[in-house]
Amino acid sequence: MNFEPEFCRNESEVISKLIVGYLLPELGYPPDSWNKEVRLANIRLDFLTLITPILPFVLNKISPPAIIIEAKHPNENLARYKRKLVRYLVNLNARYGVLTNGKELKIYERNADEEIRLIFECLGREITDRINDIRAILGKTKLTSIPVTRDTDIQQHVNTTDVAGNKKTHIRSASQVSTTSDMLSQDNTGNKIESDRSKMRVISIYHNKGGVGKTTVSVNLAAALSRKGKRVLLIDMDAQANTTFATGLIKFQFEEDDNIIHKYVYQLLESGDSNFIADIARRSDGFNTPEVDVIPSHIDLIVHQDKLTQIAVSRSRLIVKLRQVQDDYDIVIIDTPPSRDLYAEIPLIASNYLIIPSDLKPFANQGLNNVKNFVKQVNEYRESVARDSLILLGVLPSRISTNSQYLKHTFPRQKRVIHDRHNLPLMESIIYERSALSASVSRTKKDGGLEIPDPKSIFELCKFESTPSAEQSAEDFESLAVEVLNKIGLK
Repeated sequence: MNFEPEFCRNESEVISKLIVGYLLPELGYPPDSWNKEVRLANIRLDFLTLITPILPFVLNKISPPAIIIEAKHPNENLARYKRKLVRYLVNLNARYGVLTNGKELKIYERNADEEIRLIFECLGREITDRINDIRAILGKTKLTSIPVTRDTDIQQHVNTTDVAGNKKTHIRSASQVSTTSDMLSQDNTGNKIESDRSKMRVISIYHNKGGVGKTTVSVNLAAALSRKGKRVLLIDMDAQANTTFATGLIKFQFEEDDNIIHKYVYQLLESGDSNFIADIARRSDGFNTPEVDVIPSHIDLIVHQDKLTQIAVSRSRLIVKLRQVQDDYDIVIIDTPPSRDLYAEIPLIASNYLIIPSDLKPFANQGLNNVKNFVKQVNEYRESVARDSLILLGVLPSRISTNSQYLKHTFPRQKRVIHDRHNLPLMESIIYERSALSASVSRTKKDGGLEIPDPKSIFELCKFESTPSAEQSAEDFESLAVEVLNKIGLK
């Protein structure tokens, strides 16, 4: 039996002639061992092949698929769909992923180290000649003899290479960290990661310019990490309380119903003898599955700044209180205000890592010098209290337009500025500006005749509105979570 790619004129023919008519029979999979057009929550697969037939069909991490196959139109560029396939492999605990448009065929593997890599590719006209190579990887006999990892807490690791940060500002990139001072080891990419995998990681999301997506990044990164089985604490240090709102904790309509003002981040900082994290933290409400713990903020926070500024120990109080819960959380995400005051200083003092979201526009890029100078000042204080300098995970392109001409001509120049002019590392992940991200926060629901806020994480929104915009944004944050986990050395 041969396969002729020129006979595939559309996606349906790629499915019927390549996958069903040729590939699956050649690999030894009878019709009762695969399922077509499977949907689970916000995941829709063209094909799903199992090691052994499971009837009725079950799709979960206890009965994972062996192969996920995505078929595309012959005119589609497969590179556009790699991120989606990677997300499917991670979420469904699958071992192999296949992308094909008839003209090309690519095979990806999630290996024992949870790294996802391209292990085979060929042109459509070469498939018949190389079917034995494909069979050696994906054949039913081959896969049946190899157990599939069934860990319920699978994360993907992708190869990343940091650009060296600017040592003059004492901002350290993940590739600059000293092995002696931070107990670091080399991962398989050559980057240095923390060897103590039980240690809680604290990450600040900071830029002194507003409107660059700090809150969007904070809440959806927290949601993505929580979905990966991580114990996440989200701290809102901004008096605007956007993170508090976005996680569903502000549903009251009148001041007398305000249930936050007496238990929010101010009380955490006010005293060292009371109001500990366990007393202040509350679960997000309808925001994500699973929910995350949140230290809320309040507009009233701004009133107390002068008082806290006069108390020197308030700068390091968060360090102490986080240390008390280091066995309760894997990751702490801190959303910071767009300022260079005490409420921005406290998170940077308490954190191990820093992410700088930026829309890469002129004002945001010009503001990076202010960020570097502020971090330098913070690191001087950190040194005085025997803390190492912040590790910069990178500048994160955020709120990036999806306009094709912009992405082709302007975006590459903006990215070069980050390294060439500011000498800072740029993260590989990109958070694009899509309507679904604003829609997820602005959702409302009816309650007793009132319209009350009902914000969702982008992942939760996909359950209600499975639109291309929502799914693409979810993939953006899935990729970001994977990159962060890789850089901070958590699996």
